[in-house]
Amino acid sequence: MSAKHPIISITGSSGAGTTSVKRIFEQIFRRERVEAAFIEGDAFHRYDRNAMREKVAEEESNGNPNFTHFHVAANELEILQDVFEEYGRRGTGRTRTYVHDDDEARLHGAAPGQFSAWREFAPSDLLFYEGLHGCAVAEGVDLARHADLKIGVVPVINLEWIQKLHRDRGTRGYSTEAVVDVILRRMPDYVRYIMPQFSLTSINFQRVPIVDTSNPFIARWIPTPDESMLVIRFANPRGIDFPYLLSMIHDSFMSRPNSIVVPGNKLDLAMQLILTPLIMQLIERKRRGS
Repeated sequence: MSAKHPIISITGSSGAGTTSVKRIFEQIFRRERVEAAFIEGDAFHRYDRNAMREKVAEEESNGNPNFTHFHVAANELEILQDVFEEYGRRGTGRTRTYVHDDDEARLHGAAPGQFSAWREFAPSDLLFYEGLHGCAVAEGVDLARHADLKIGVVPVINLEWIQKLHRDRGTRGYSTEAVVDVILRRMPDYVRYIMPQFSLTSINFQRVPIVDTSNPFIARWIPTPDESMLVIRFANPRGIDFPYLLSMIHDSFMSRPNSIVVPGNKLDLAMQLILTPLIMQLIERKRRGS
């Protein structure tokens, strides 16, 4: 953690909705004139697309059918930790882009499934990470201790699967069977490496559908925000003005002393109200330390 060079880390699994949360942060940054350096977890995968296929096949031949990007060994977490450490000390660092499609390929000069060249951060007020392992703790790695504000994005598991199914079939052309196979292969690593991070976050945002999602593999639509509730859990509720939040967010209520429940269509408002003062506290602390 660094007062002079703060780090915000957004952690969530594939299909959890971290990209939507990132957009809300971007809105706050623009409104409050905060300059952020952005890094994505995909940039720190250890293997490009072809190499990952080969590694998965190698692991399967050695009796491990569950090797996925969720596994810490499939990622360069030591390098990511070095980036966090350098940014915390000096406000500098580097990243790259994992190229997903042709549009990104034209932008970054690398083929889909490969990595762009490494590039240095521009000067910034804070560092913003979004990906799978922002709070990961493993042998020789403790990313959670470097982040000043840690956010978990955690839809209930059936909703997460529905979102992933619709995204991967609609935008990536995968069959339902292929997506289900990926989900099954990821489960051991999800339990070992993704879930534990949500006990280390400052705030968790968990979307809960209020329609039937009993069988996510036959769901024709993703439950809409109007068909959801949002459970927001604070690791340390001290200093959170719950009466103010309850007055500003219609139909919200407290479910526990550290948790507030709001309608799903109030996600943007809730995040704006909760996160803006926390971000500005980081900026004020930075300015005092400069």
